[in-house]
Amino acid sequence: MIDLAGIVPPVATPFTADGDVDTASLERLCAFLLDAGVDGLFAGGSTGEIALLTDGQRDTVVRTVVGTAAGQVPVLVGAVDTGTRRVIDHARRAETLGADAVVVTAPFYVGVHPDEVTAHYRLVHDSIGVPVVAYDIPSAVHTGLPASSLAELAQSRHIAAVKDSSGDLSAFRRVLRLTEGTGLRVLTGSELLCDLALGLGAHGAVPGLGNVDPDGYVRLAAAAFTGDAETATAEQERLVELFDITSVADRSRVGPSAVALGAFKTALYLRGVIDHPAAAAPLRPLDEAETDRIRDLLTRAGLGVVR
Repeated sequence: MIDLAGIVPPVATPFTADGDVDTASLERLCAFLLDAGVDGLFAGGSTGEIALLTDGQRDTVVRTVVGTAAGQVPVLVGAVDTGTRRVIDHARRAETLGADAVVVTAPFYVGVHPDEVTAHYRLVHDSIGVPVVAYDIPSAVHTGLPASSLAELAQSRHIAAVKDSSGDLSAFRRVLRLTEGTGLRVLTGSELLCDLALGLGAHGAVPGLGNVDPDGYVRLAAAAFTGDAETATAEQERLVELFDITSVADRSRVGPSAVALGAFKTALYLRGVIDHPAAAAPLRPLDEAETDRIRDLLTRAGLGVVR
């Protein structure tokens, strides 16, 4: 098991102008997050563009994040692929490179039964020596993780935590209820409902927007954990306004992944954390007018802009 709690940002993956992993920018980003007081780092999540990285790029990202963290906080690593054996290969590689836990979705592309998903997690767990974090993201893999299955896996200790990106707060509440007393760490993946999730008893959050404003999410969590709901709500409201950066891109020109990832990376570029705002091919970058709009939103949120 792993005692995950607090703010664990899913680290963005910066690229050079040539499309290689920009390790210098990635090191700066990790240092930026650590300086803000985050409680862990998640390399190779959706915000890290895990589905678009080559195996070599995945290794580079993991090596860089693990090396920069240097044991200060746990490092979670995405082991995401279409089937169990492929996931096990990624998970073993991540373990070799120093991951403290691996984050695993349900299989996708192939249709699966809930019992097959449960077997998937058991097989991954039994094949590696680090804890498994279940990643519930039905918008990407088209298979939800039922609360009853998560409770079963938690009871048997095949999963140590779950990152819930379902967006279903009522289902999230049920997961918390059914897994109470099992030791399972329940983390929300929502940028916009952190105050509510933590108030319900969530152990932490994995917000993509936490790359852009980690200090805000750290303050939010600190307030929520001490029972200061008023401060947590006020911080959440400010972050909700900041999240408007993800509505800037022209959706007639770019797809939904480029809308969000482009916003996060452009904000990090404008804040001077990374050198290039580009996402992995085939995702398009934001244009000049969209960049200007994000600059305005960052300034309104009280965040420093250097470009």
